[in-house]
Amino acid sequence: MAENMNLYWGSGSPPCWRVMIALEEKKLQGYNQKLLSFEKMEHKSPEVLSINPRGQLPSFKHGDNILNESYAACFYLESQFKHQGSKLIPDGPAEQALVYQRMFEGLTFYDKLCAVIYYEWIVPEGERLESALKRNCQALAAELQLWEGYLQKAGSYLAGPSFSMADVIVFPTIANLFRFGLRAERYPKVAAYYAMLKDRPSIKASWPPHWLENPNEQDALKEI
Repeated sequence: MAENMNLYWGSGSPPCWRVMIALEEKKLQGYNQKLLSFEKMEHKSPEVLSINPRGQLPSFKHGDNILNESYAACFYLESQFKHQGSKLIPDGPAEQALVYQRMFEGLTFYDKLCAVIYYEWIVPEGERLESALKRNCQALAAELQLWEGYLQKAGSYLAGPSFSMADVIVFPTIANLFRFGLRAERYPKVAAYYAMLKDRPSIKASWPPHWLENPNEQDALKEI
């Protein structure tokens, strides 16, 4: 069933990881995949550009259907394989609304993470300001407090008692927080959530290979 699926991806990229978790949850192992290097600019290769003119990852194709946005690919997989593997979007209106809300809030969460950990890469050296980085750090800290509150209310998972598409989407962002040195004692609910989910089969199966090769955490977020 997955033989006519092709995924181009980069290790550690939350958008790529989302799609890989969704594929695992929907029991779609055996798809064709190609790990590419961002450093070597392999995501700008003709092979990728032939299906993704933006030259970005993930780039995903199922038969003739192309989905190069991680949210789109995840929605598509749930829709096309609704009765296979984990049910990631509940049927009830209230439950569904909360999943969608947390999913799309995940975009803001990821943006605020990137604004800190990729600040020196995004902003040219002559334009960097310590005050701007400090504001970005404060914004990320406020965002983390928000998710601490969400987990306090929701229970085990981000949108209720069951694993859902909200977790597929947001977990890779949270994993990157701890990869870059977030201190667990400052955000105990987020840390407990991370500790619980990191051993979930779909997440273990798609864990970034370069994290396995080099498990040492970085320290960009140690003061957040």
